[in-house]
Amino acid sequence: MSAITTHVLDTSTGRPAVGVPVTLERQAGDGRWQSAGHGVTNQDGRLTNLLAGSQLAAGTYRVTFDTAAYFRAKNQQVFYPQVQVMFTVRDAGQHYHVPLLLSPYGYSTYRGS
Repeated sequence: MSAITTHVLDTSTGRPAVGVPVTLERQAGDGRWQSAGHGVTNQDGRLTNLLAGSQLAAGTYRVTFDTAAYFRAKNQQVFYPQVQVMFTVRDAGQHYHVPLLLSPYGYSTYRGS
């Protein structure tokens, strides 16, 4: 399991959100964003290999959830076509879990465990 993981739940159905494309980026010193990993949520709505073997380093990260692709596959309209969550890694020795609670017209996130 990588040091950064996510879990997406579709609160409109009460089920895991399967097939959500997710990208992870790290902010460089010049303010630009650099790719750090990507993947798609599994049958349990989880993505456990987001860093894809890379080492976690302190810094600012951004996770982008392609919610438009997820809801399009379900033939549903969506108000938020993507959700971006920025967070700061201060201690690279810790695990960072960034869950997303999702519906077609809203979302919520928190630091999980």
